[in-house]
Amino acid sequence: MKPPEPGEDSDQVTEHFLSLALGTREEYLSRQRSEEGAPMNKNRLIHACVVLTAVTALAAGVRSQEKKDSSEAHKIVHFGDLKWTPIMKGFDVATVSGDFNAECTPYVLRIRCGDGAKIPAHWHPMDENLTVLKGTFLVGMGETFDEAKLQTMNVGNFITMPKEMRHFGMCKGETIVQVHGSGPFKMNWVNPSEVPPPDAPAKPAAKAKP
Repeated sequence: MKPPEPGEDSDQVTEHFLSLALGTREEYLSRQRSEEGAPMNKNRLIHACVVLTAVTALAAGVRSQEKKDSSEAHKIVHFGDLKWTPIMKGFDVATVSGDFNAECTPYVLRIRCGDGAKIPAHWHPMDENLTVLKGTFLVGMGETFDEAKLQTMNVGNFITMPKEMRHFGMCKGETIVQVHGSGPFKMNWVNPSEVPPPDAPAKPAAKAKP
């Protein structure tokens, strides 16, 4: 019997394996009859049954894996379905895929920030991979926020931030960045007192000098 062709469905593959096993059993029976003129002895019968059982189990495993693969359908995430949660004044986060709090688990999230919003110096326990989707994002390295050190990232720009590297940022215009990596994603602040809570009142506009 010829082997299964690529693309055959699980029923055809199973049929092939079962036929192979039954054929092996019949071959043993025929050989024993021709050699001894009597039915196959007990040991050979047991061997044939073991072969049949093993091949049947293999065919079942192939079908099970095929069903599992077919059930893992792709998933489209629409922008309007994202659930935004405030993390600090002027910043919201939304999960796109995975769980960014889980250990060693792939994740994708987005951060949205308003014009002029600043991110105090912080670091992450794992590498951070960031892509600008909207607006302008500025990033700088160091233990304290310093606008003189900021580098501009426009839409489409990408940066990898090594774990534990201290850095800070700022947004120009409404900005959305996408972050992906392996969890957990945590923001460890160099100076937590610099982080405004989500419900912090807006700072009053500076008064013009007379």
